[in-house]
Amino acid sequence: MRIQRRRWLLRALYKRRELQPVANRTNQIKRDDLLLFSTQRNEKIRLPYFLSYYRDMGINHFLIVDNDSDDGSLEYLADQPDVSVWHTRKGYKQSRFGVDWLNWLQLRYGHGHWCLTVDPDEFLIYPFCDTRPLRALTDWLDASSIKSFSSMLLDMYPKGRLDTQPYRVGQNPMEIASWFDAGNYTMDKNPSFGNLWIQGGPRSRVFFRDAPELSPALNKIPLVKWDRRYAYVSSTHMLLPRGLNQTYDEWGGEKASGILLHAKFLDTFTAKAEEELKRKQHYAASVEYLAYAESLKHDPQLWCKWSEKYINWRQLEILGLMSKGNWA
Repeated sequence: MRIQRRRWLLRALYKRRELQPVANRTNQIKRDDLLLFSTQRNEKIRLPYFLSYYRDMGINHFLIVDNDSDDGSLEYLADQPDVSVWHTRKGYKQSRFGVDWLNWLQLRYGHGHWCLTVDPDEFLIYPFCDTRPLRALTDWLDASSIKSFSSMLLDMYPKGRLDTQPYRVGQNPMEIASWFDAGNYTMDKNPSFGNLWIQGGPRSRVFFRDAPELSPALNKIPLVKWDRRYAYVSSTHMLLPRGLNQTYDEWGGEKASGILLHAKFLDTFTAKAEEELKRKQHYAASVEYLAYAESLKHDPQLWCKWSEKYINWRQLEILGLMSKGNWA
């Protein structure tokens, strides 16, 4: 594992040459700032709410890689005073789906900081997030000597057709995609890395109903007290050193965990799926987007009679999808 970690770090050093700074404001970063890292392509419609959401949560600086957008999102990001943005035309797939680029930025700028790594359609929910800022969580994690915080990806979707209600710039996407699957999840332990591997939800139920084992992983470890020796291995599903993946209690108790509300399924999704299928820059020959495109031909509705409407984090705790552990 140590050799593999060195390999990923050396790869990140090599891949740094693919990133061209467009607006580098990292000299503004202070010693205890909370940082957010992300990659994006053509997400201008989502970015205003995304930035606002995490600013309100307490993020101090955003470090974002733009993968050759042509919708004005790069220029929009470059104009934001708390954003540093890099541009690349290189392949997303060849960078291990952006992991190499972000590993480099975290190596260079994240050391000693709590770093949150999320996509523009992922919104972190954690215990007491309605009354406590992210800083309260990271202070408690520091006091508890916990270096990583897990959050299951929870796919959100509307009731009815995906294109019924158009998404507007700056809108909270959960006003539209307010439903989720409360059950239908499987969980296994990865024997090599020690992380939990979670699958299920509407993507398994609708898009991968005939092969649920191929459905996307929902386990994430997005919040980490970063050290330059760390490296993400596969998206934010798992890290090295291996101990960072042990975000759960094996002895019958519960550790604090969160949820990433995943607002992928809006009216913009069909066009996005078609674009990504043509680009072929996603995992396993874009099998995920092949499944989306095939199912979308038949106008699927992700909502079903067992769907739950999202209320707040306490609802998710009651359903067993997240835990406050011993954080009171």
